[in-house]
Amino acid sequence: MNVTIVDYQSGNISSVINSFTEVAKGKVNLEVTSNINKIKSCDKIVLPGQGSFKSCIESLNRISGLVDTLKDFAIINKKPLLGICVGLQMFADTGYEEAETRGLGWIPGKVSKIDNQNGKFKLPHIGWNEIEIQKESKIFKNIKNKSHMYFVHSYEFIPEDKSVISATTDYSSKIVCSVERDNLFGTQFHPEKSDKIGLKLIDNFLRL
Repeated sequence: MNVTIVDYQSGNISSVINSFTEVAKGKVNLEVTSNINKIKSCDKIVLPGQGSFKSCIESLNRISGLVDTLKDFAIINKKPLLGICVGLQMFADTGYEEAETRGLGWIPGKVSKIDNQNGKFKLPHIGWNEIEIQKESKIFKNIKNKSHMYFVHSYEFIPEDKSVISATTDYSSKIVCSVERDNLFGTQFHPEKSDKIGLKLIDNFLRL
């Protein structure tokens, strides 16, 4: 099996590469690339994202054919794709970080700034927080409800269809921290920074 981590110059993704490399040993062939042909021919994709929604979308669009290739892979051919942090947020129709920016439009919804309740909650939301699993999910297999994951974000994905939500976390409000729809998976938290439980989630994705 061939798994591709898409490197589209969206910031430092070394921890994503390191954790997937650790879990993938002997199980799958892992490649880090933005080569369109290699992405087309792989079996699974990991779409990381660091920085702002706007900068990540712009970075994707700078690589000719990449957005269409990802759409064909995930939406047309329905192969497994995991979005991490802004990688998840970009599934949305629109993001409002820096400026109103059109997203990939794969899961209807928007990405808005977390309501910090007049400074009651610090932004960005950084550190370990408990997740509440909302539905049976392939990537949460053998992961206990109320596990702790690591977060770094100021914006949240608000999907129109609440049935895609697979987990939430409590920070100012119930924030969507994981989605699952068919072959599409996304986490707002960073599994690659979430110790053994995060590695288990990565293992679940690679075993799909």
